[in-house]
Amino acid sequence: MVNGWYAAICDQDFSLAHLKSFLVKGFNMRFFPREEKFFDQFERLINKIEEGGNFFMEMLENYEDVTSKVAKLKEIEHEADIITHKTYEKMHRTFLTPLDREDIYALVNKMDSILDMIEAAAIRMHLYNIKKPAPEVIQQAKILNKAIAKIKIIIHGLRDMKNAPIILEAGVDINTLENEGDVILRNTIARLFEKEENPFELIKWKEIFERIEEAIDMCEDVSNIAEGIVLKHG
Repeated sequence: MVNGWYAAICDQDFSLAHLKSFLVKGFNMRFFPREEKFFDQFERLINKIEEGGNFFMEMLENYEDVTSKVAKLKEIEHEADIITHKTYEKMHRTFLTPLDREDIYALVNKMDSILDMIEAAAIRMHLYNIKKPAPEVIQQAKILNKAIAKIKIIIHGLRDMKNAPIILEAGVDINTLENEGDVILRNTIARLFEKEENPFELIKWKEIFERIEEAIDMCEDVSNIAEGIVLKHG
């Protein structure tokens, strides 16, 4: 058996992919275990995103001391960045990952981008000296947090592909929420162009609304990546 395995490696057509297959089959998975702690990282990251979304909502509903609240949101975003980069490092150090590397990268990258967009919206509200959040901003933020809650269901579900129906159902819900967010954005932008006389105010609000909508879009992107993982491994 050893001689046959050695001969196969010496074959000129033997590729790295074949070597990986031989290692898994010949030496058993216990010698090259799949690193399941990736799922812990995914869950830490979605918890941090949920924390950021909830804090942004609290900031909008109690719109005072904005400077310190934006600073706190920046701290949350930085903590999420640390989790993201530790996941990348773990991926590069791990021989066998529980999911394909490109899927891990895409999933974590898009998840991190959700919080980036939340922070960007909050920073613009602070920089533009917004005195009071528009009602539509609060509407959008509520939709965003509902989408984040669905992402949390998806991320926890990825530990076991038996959860595929739950993951796919949550993805459908996120798509519905994203459509609701689009409607609010379109109606709000139309209202601004119709009634806002100050072009600078129009530009300010347009940027804020678009950052929140981008965060919702990122939730849908995460859902789509998870759906692809389910179809690949389910």
